[in-house]
Amino acid sequence: MGRNPLTQLASLGEDVIGKASQNPTASRFLQGAVQLRDRVDDLSKRVRGLEQMEKQIAELEKRVAKLEGGTGRKPAAASKTTPAKPKPDAAKPDAAKKETS
Repeated sequence: MGRNPLTQLASLGEDVIGKASQNPTASRFLQGAVQLRDRVDDLSKRVRGLEQMEKQIAELEKRVAKLEGGTGRKPAAASKTTPAKPKPDAAKPDAAKKETS
């Protein structure tokens, strides 16, 4: 009775998985891969939750802007002023005396 190639391949795959589960190094690798998959799934769920929260925040900001009168302007930040720079001649009176001497 001949076996078709797919059946042989499935049988080989089962043998490989069985042997890999007996190998401690391969077993640790598979456990790590499963944990990684679980962590990625958890992170993707959290990101989806954050995206939903961002949408809700945007809607709330629109409602607040509407209630405030719809100006949509943010308060202007306090501008920093710098003191005027002194003129070069006034800054060094000794230099002017040396030139005339």
